Parts: sequence; structure tokens; C-alpha cells
Amino acid sequence: KQPIGVILDAAREHRAHAIGMSGLLVKSTVVMRENLEEMSRQGLDVPVMLGGAALTRRYVEDDCVKSYACGRVAYARDAFDGLALMDRIVGNDFDGYLSEVQTKNEGRVVNEKRKLGRAGDAKPQRPVDFEEIRLRRAELTAKVEVPEPPFWGTRTIARVPVKAIVPYLNERMLYQFQWGYRKDGRSLAEYKDWAKKELRPVMSRIADISIRENILVPQAAYGYWRCAAQGNDVLLFDETGRREVSRFSFPRQNREGGLCIADFFRDVDDPQRDVIGLQVVTMGSSASDVAREWFAENRYQDYLYLHGFSVEMAEAFAEYVHKRIRGELGFAAEEARDHDEMLNQGYRGSRYSFGYPACPNLADQKQLLELLRADEIGVTLSEEDQLDPEQSTSAIVVHHPQAKYFSV
Repeated sequence: KQPIGVILDAAREHRAHAIGMSGLLVKSTVVMRENLEEMSRQGLDVPVMLGGAALTRRYVEDDCVKSYACGRVAYARDAFDGLALMDRIVGNDFDGYLSEVQTKNEGRVVNEKRKLGRAGDAKPQRPVDFEEIRLRRAELTAKVEVPEPPFWGTRTIARVPVKAIVPYLNERMLYQFQWGYRKDGRSLAEYKDWAKKELRPVMSRIADISIRENILVPQAAYGYWRCAAQGNDVLLFDETGRREVSRFSFPRQNREGGLCIADFFRDVDDPQRDVIGLQVVTMGSSASDVAREWFAENRYQDYLYLHGFSVEMAEAFAEYVHKRIRGELGFAAEEARDHDEMLNQGYRGSRYSFGYPACPNLADQKQLLELLRADEIGVTLSEEDQLDPEQSTSAIVVHHPQAKYFSV
């Protein structure tokens, strides 16, 4: 993340035609709105392109445009949309594009209630009956045996061959969302066949370069703690199960019987402590350094390929470590054999990463990193609660069979 002051200084220094901002997490949408408001205060009218997984076209065109006084804001779904928009900007036709968007949207009902990234726009929370939750939790966990991990506390994984991680790569995510190759009217089967012929060789080439030049340096820290649930909180204890060492608070679905991650662990009043897994993985900082070098050398396509590959490899490494945790807890036999099914949670339990709906508080990564001693593998947290290096992910691991992804 770059502070808005740095962005604007660079824009003025280079007389930028446009400013682009991209965000992965919902928190990013708040920062984007604040940046647009600051640009308005400074009287700027430079075109702005917004994109990333956290945004939708409707949110940008209905809401973000209102935060920028001149209204010169456009949505870019991916890098290719961004290039098309830059053609309009450089060709002095950006305002014409915005007029086309406005004409297209005329008459469409604007959703005034849903503002991404605004906590104040959420529905009023239902009153929570924690006694009811405690009873429901007891029923949910009563028949689930608590697994015994091979150790308590944290361990590091210092050396994992890149080739061992590649099989866990989600190629569809890499090709479509990291590299921007769309289906373009193909069926899913047709797209997979096409990607296998045209894109997998590219992926293999980037992987070979990464291995040969030591661009990716996989390291991880993971471990197990005794734990228990209390309301919407999960309490972590030392090996004795008596001394609390950390606590995570999670949101609950705003409906009757709404879920919360804490529901999948035994209650604090249960005589037996539960177990929780924590993990953090990184592919190291070299990938970003090399990608910047390639960009400076005008190797733009390889830059895009390497950046996307390294980010998706961090996700693949998270799958690798999660599989190891499931194996150590004794759940290996419950794995799906089909690769795509496995990547779609075809296994017992779930891995929840911070910044997503069921586990939104990025700041909680601080205590997770401290427990795992993540600094020993070079992973730190920025002032904006983002992991550094960029090619890193963290998560809590829940063993309960009914634990799957859900929105809040």
C-alpha cells in the first residue's frame, strides 16, 4: 500500500495521465474512498481507474464516483480493461467514455443501502443470546473427537522444493484472475483444454526460471494450540490448557442461528480443551524484486506472469501446509482425490484467512505472527496490517468437519 501523499507526489513528478488503485480486501475500499476525497480537497481532476477483487463495477460507478468531485473515476475489471481505458485517456476520450457509462446506467436503480467497506451501512445486529449459542455449540461439538497434534507451539518449515508446491497450484485462478485470460465464450471444458495447450507451457517456463534463479524461497511456520470458545471469541491457551495466551474475536452472521467461526470449537466451560492450528507461509521477497527489474527492462508480459505466479504460489504453499496439518491431525483419509475438488475444500475442516468476511480483522494477524514467531521466516506486518513480503498468507485452521467458508 502506498500513502496517498506518495501517490500524488509521483503523479505530479511524472505528470501522470491517470492514477490507478487496486484492492484485494474490503478494507481497501475504505482507503480508496478516502484517497478520492483527499484528491477532491486538493482540487485534482486527473482520471482515476479502480479495480481489484474488493470492488464491483456498480460500487465504483454508483458510489466511488461521488467521492471524487470531478467524477472522473472508472472501473477496470483487470489489466486488459486498464489498457483499454488508458487508450481512451491518452486519446483524450476519457470523458466520452464516462458519458457512455452514465448513459448506460441511466434509469438503473442505485443501491443506496449497500456501500462496500462502510461498517456503518451494515444492518443492525440481532441481539445475541450467548446461552443459546453455548448450548448449540455443545451440540455441534459433542460428537467430534478432539485430535491430538504431534506437538504444541510452533515449528518452521525452512526448505520445501518449489516443484513440490506446484501440484497445489490453482491453475484456473492463475490464468483467469492473475494473468487475466478470460473464457471468451468458451465452456469451462473448452477453456481448460485451451489453457492446457497455451498457458501451461508459460506457467512451466516461469516455474523453471523461478527454480533455476532461486526467485521463490518457500518458508512457513505453523503450529497447534489448545483452545476454547467463549461467545464469539476463540481463546488460545498454553500446553496445560489453563493459561490464556491469545484471543481472536469473530463476527456472527446477522440471522437466526447465524454462524461464527467460534461455533466450531468446544466451549470454554467444556472440561476438554479443543485444538486450533495456525499457519503463515511466504515465497520470500525476491519475486517482487525480480518482477520490478523485469518491469524496468520493459519485460512487461514476463513481469505480469512472474507476479501472478508468485502470488498464486503463496496460495498453493498455504494449501501444501494445510494438507500437512490435516495429515498430522489424522484426517488424510478424508481428502478428495480429485485435484479440483480438493482445491474446492474437498477435505475435512477449513482454513480461514484474515481480511475475508468470516475473519475480517487484519490487525489480528499481529498476534498470529507473534505466536508463530513469523519474523524468523522474514514475515512482518505493515502499518496497514498487510503481510510483507506480498507473496505471503496467514490463516487459522479449524478441524471441525462442518467448518466451511461462509459469509457474514
